[in-house]
Amino acid sequence: MVPNPSSVTTVFRDVRPGGGPRTDLIAVDGVLVADGSVAAGTVVEYVDGAGRLALPTLVDAHLHPDKTTWGEPWHRRRPARGIAAYVEGDVELYRAQRTPLAERAHRLMAHAAAQGTRAMRAHVDVAPAYGLEGVEGVAAARERLRGVVDVEVVAFPQHGVGRTPGVAELLEEAAAGGLVSHIGGIDPEGFDLEGAGRDGGQLDTVFGIAERHGLGLDIHLHDRGEGGLAPLRDIAARTKALGLRGKVNVGHAFAVAELSGAELDEMADVLADAGVSLTTVALSVTTVLPFRRLAERGVRVGLGSDGVRDSWSPFGNADMLHRAWLAGWALDVRLDEELEACFRLASDGGADLLGLPHADLCPGSPADFMLVEGECVAQVVVDQPRRELVVRAGRVVARDGRPV
Repeated sequence: MVPNPSSVTTVFRDVRPGGGPRTDLIAVDGVLVADGSVAAGTVVEYVDGAGRLALPTLVDAHLHPDKTTWGEPWHRRRPARGIAAYVEGDVELYRAQRTPLAERAHRLMAHAAAQGTRAMRAHVDVAPAYGLEGVEGVAAARERLRGVVDVEVVAFPQHGVGRTPGVAELLEEAAAGGLVSHIGGIDPEGFDLEGAGRDGGQLDTVFGIAERHGLGLDIHLHDRGEGGLAPLRDIAARTKALGLRGKVNVGHAFAVAELSGAELDEMADVLADAGVSLTTVALSVTTVLPFRRLAERGVRVGLGSDGVRDSWSPFGNADMLHRAWLAGWALDVRLDEELEACFRLASDGGADLLGLPHADLCPGSPADFMLVEGECVAQVVVDQPRRELVVRAGRVVARDGRPV
């Protein structure tokens, strides 16, 4: 084999992939290769793993970086009940911020990458109160982080489509602008009908925009009971009829979290047949999705951070390993295989949702991994060790939890 002088080869020595025996991981041009695949004469960089555990990097399938106060002075939140009150709080906080939205979003996204996130789907508010500033700001942050973290942007109508004049037009503008990959939606039978004075045309609007511009959809459904299940069936039917299999996701889906037994299996079959995926953010015991059962029925499920220190909540840290811990805690898991499933939800589940290859540390997979002190995957989920090294496409992008 003739050496390629432009090829970038790095050997990560003495690591334990997935907690197995010590070995080397060899990355050539961002892809892992088998031992002995490096041509003689190739210039190689060596990184000492010191026997650390190597684990796949993670995917945040549901994040709101435009709303964050991460790194800003503490924000004192006021009482709020219902989405309308939280939306008012969003606008108040937005107007009070002194740091530009693009900078705040970049700060949070860079922090997430340093904790081991290799890709994310960012839901960005589009409304008359903001125009397209959020979309443009997060897109600018995405460009600054190109090669470190992959970012999909969703134009998200947090203020409603029917209840807030001007939102539909802004969604259309965002779609035409080429900065977003998905159009969002929110509770078409609940929040968006409340006081809207319209006949429930939100799904017509957002599916129409997505179809015209060749985009996917990612719709928030907080409504419980039949108020959440009916729109979910409608979304599945539209997805199937329009040939959008694999391009439609529903976030939260709290109504599905309430199901069990035959009812859960029936809904899972509807979603799997249409190719509609789900995301959960492990907000509480009653809202985390039964992701293992859904996966068994053929439904792709990803995990996300949701809001991070925004007007809705002081909590959140954009650390997907911690979010896997939260999922395990919410489901009261105890066994190693259950903890490992929570980790895979944050790694493979999100990768499947975003159409990315699994970072499974095998030859041919992307050289995307993190090195931590630990014995095994289950123990790492529980103990949350510092990310000693984060590698993206064979390149070290963070050390000790900080960007390089």
